[in-house]
Amino acid sequence: MKSDKRFPAVAGLTIELMRSYIALVKWRNQLLALLCLAVFAGLGVLYFQHWVVQKPFGIILVIGEGLAPERIALTRVYLGSSDARLALDGMPHVALVTNYSRDFAVSDQAAAASALATGVKVNNRSLSIDPAGKPLANIIELARGRGRATGLVTNESLTNATCAAFYAHAPNANDSDQIARQLVEGGKIDICMGISTAEFLPEAKQGQRQDNRDLLLELRQSGFDIVRTRAELESIPGWRRPKLFGAFADGNSGSNQAAWNDEPALSDMVRRAIELLQFNQRGYLLIVDAGRMRKAAETNNAEKTLTETAELDRTLSTAQRYAGPKSTIIVSGDTAIGGLHVNGFPFRKDSGIALLGLNPSGEPWMTWATGPKGVQSYGAAKGPEKQTPANPDEVTRKDQTEPAAFYTRSALETVEDVVSFGSGPGTEMLHGTIDNTQIFKIIRDEL
Repeated sequence: MKSDKRFPAVAGLTIELMRSYIALVKWRNQLLALLCLAVFAGLGVLYFQHWVVQKPFGIILVIGEGLAPERIALTRVYLGSSDARLALDGMPHVALVTNYSRDFAVSDQAAAASALATGVKVNNRSLSIDPAGKPLANIIELARGRGRATGLVTNESLTNATCAAFYAHAPNANDSDQIARQLVEGGKIDICMGISTAEFLPEAKQGQRQDNRDLLLELRQSGFDIVRTRAELESIPGWRRPKLFGAFADGNSGSNQAAWNDEPALSDMVRRAIELLQFNQRGYLLIVDAGRMRKAAETNNAEKTLTETAELDRTLSTAQRYAGPKSTIIVSGDTAIGGLHVNGFPFRKDSGIALLGLNPSGEPWMTWATGPKGVQSYGAAKGPEKQTPANPDEVTRKDQTEPAAFYTRSALETVEDVVSFGSGPGTEMLHGTIDNTQIFKIIRDEL
């Protein structure tokens, strides 16, 4: 019987087909393995982003103008004696903050705020620009780019240098007309609330603008709700993403009782801002400026300085309550100012008015380093002329209390470090002594 010579060819073909099939199976398995690896890697990234390093929904920076360490101790004693506790004392992270500017060892208000807003040292008097005049990106612009709603709230004018550093770019921090124009034309902040409207209105409407522009009207035409009183602020519905501009009358500017009643406290403005901003699905950034602390210190008004620091502390409590424990909240000073100290030996339980005026030996409890209550002056700073009373006993109690060592028209910034407190994600970086530019970096990394 003859063998079929076709069998070897068939066998060889079968072997080749089997090899091809095996290679195909190996390739398919490798492709499946690679696909599974990519899926697991993607899931790992999502898990890491959303469950391991989830970004805080709310980020709040509260700037206490003049908030240096000694101010904290003074406020404790003033509010409730030496063993009183503040909301600030309950924050888990704290650091001393250096605050020199690019060109001076002592930073002014504009340069200090610009460092907080941009993370870059600038020259004194400059607002968020480099030495060549180039604008520096600020934290509000970055937050808006990440899809966050943004807010700016102050109990001073929205064009003061501390607020302006977060939206304006200018070589002269005192040019309020230009700064107001940049705030309105930029349109980058969803909620703005402040005291004083003159810089937004023309002279024909009791404002101060020389270009005859009514910036409040322009804001209204671009879709902003304009609120002028506490009642109007409270009436804004919280169910929609707001475009809100609060321009309130200054209740401290005179004896106008209506203005006093209509003006919301800083804590009220912060509460409403959080209620309105939190409906943005990608979170929010809120900048709060406790500006009256500076204004009181500049005039050597110790009682007002401490009551405004107490308002800062109440504002912090409000922010913590409405933003929740998972939010990032930072409270930071900008520059130390005036050199306010309590001297001598008050009793441990002394507080409030017990610390005002003179001690039993006839010496002032509180003193300032510089300011308008000083008598002696040097250089160009000349004190106001005072008539010498015929009888020295006629010197008023006001002249004797809270004296400054040297006269200046406005209390001066000092070289002292300020202090920063924090709670929430990212604030563990607040420890030891840090530079004021680090505050910007902490917030930027949590956007």
